[in-house]
Amino acid sequence: MSESEARLLLLVHLAATLFMTGVIWFVQVVHYPLFAGVGPTEFSAYEQRHTMLTTWVVAPPMLLEAMTGVLLFWLRPVGVTTWQLVLGLILGLVIWLSTAWLQVPCHELLSRGFDAAVQQRLVVTNWIRTVAWSLRALLVLSMVWFSYR
Repeated sequence: MSESEARLLLLVHLAATLFMTGVIWFVQVVHYPLFAGVGPTEFSAYEQRHTMLTTWVVAPPMLLEAMTGVLLFWLRPVGVTTWQLVLGLILGLVIWLSTAWLQVPCHELLSRGFDAAVQQRLVVTNWIRTVAWSLRALLVLSMVWFSYR
């Protein structure tokens, strides 16, 4: 693969990471806190629909981000270091594990009906993903910066 193709891969990775960083900040600051304002009789249906629709929005870029992050180990642009790729993978793993072990169980509980404690746990634990994606965004931006110097 040529250097220009490796840089294109990095730019696709950057796009997926920045997209998800924007999504997670919106979810953290606006969307999850608003769950508390949905009426108790409508909440279960709202949460189920939210989960289904959100999956369509976040699954493709999350998978793209993961795949391109792994591919960069083999198709690394000049200027991108192994430690940057390893750190990016670690942050990605934190995001995926947090999603599977913390946020998904909260959504499963909330799909049965509103529970203020579970909703608050969702908001608090989602900071893990918000911080990790923000750090990933800065990291991938630095990778692009150093690859184009």
